[in-house]
Amino acid sequence: MKPYSESCDQNREPILSVIKPLFADRRGVLEIGSGTGQHAVYFAAALPHLTWHTSDCPEYHAGIRLWLEEAALPNVCAPLQLDVARSTWPELEVDAVFSANTAHIMHWPEVEAMFAGVGGLLPSGGLFALYGPFNYNGLFTSDSNARFDGWLKGRDPAMGVRDFEDLDRLAEAAGMRLLNDYAMPANNRILCWQRQ
Repeated sequence: MKPYSESCDQNREPILSVIKPLFADRRGVLEIGSGTGQHAVYFAAALPHLTWHTSDCPEYHAGIRLWLEEAALPNVCAPLQLDVARSTWPELEVDAVFSANTAHIMHWPEVEAMFAGVGGLLPSGGLFALYGPFNYNGLFTSDSNARFDGWLKGRDPAMGVRDFEDLDRLAEAAGMRLLNDYAMPANNRILCWQRQ
């Protein structure tokens, strides 16, 4: 049975409205943490000029493949094994990286590894678009994000909503500069950095 995430259905159109113009002149995208595979098939169908590379830890691959097989899109690739902190990163020719709802689930060393890996993968001018809830100056942007952070920490104390400033420092260390910070529904954002 195909895995299903309700939040993927809820956030896919607002995300597409941001990444469609951002990725209009891109050729290949690596998605970090493809999860169910829902985002991959929706975005790849809407952006047929792109080659969309899915990736995740091996336990998610069967579910991703079910979505990919049903959609039968020519521009979506089978899932790559990518554990940002432990794997050798795949050698891909991509000029964009997309990731949704990953930074708050990863432990901080994994977040650091993700940014370093993205910086090493992207060519000059490449884009990294990261979707999720973020804090600013150590403060929650909403009560719902504060509750979500508490729920995450209840599952695993190393999880949690990340501070924008900390992420931006990681991006800078990886050779990326903030291009834009987009407000999204439900107190989420898309942060987009460009490789220098």
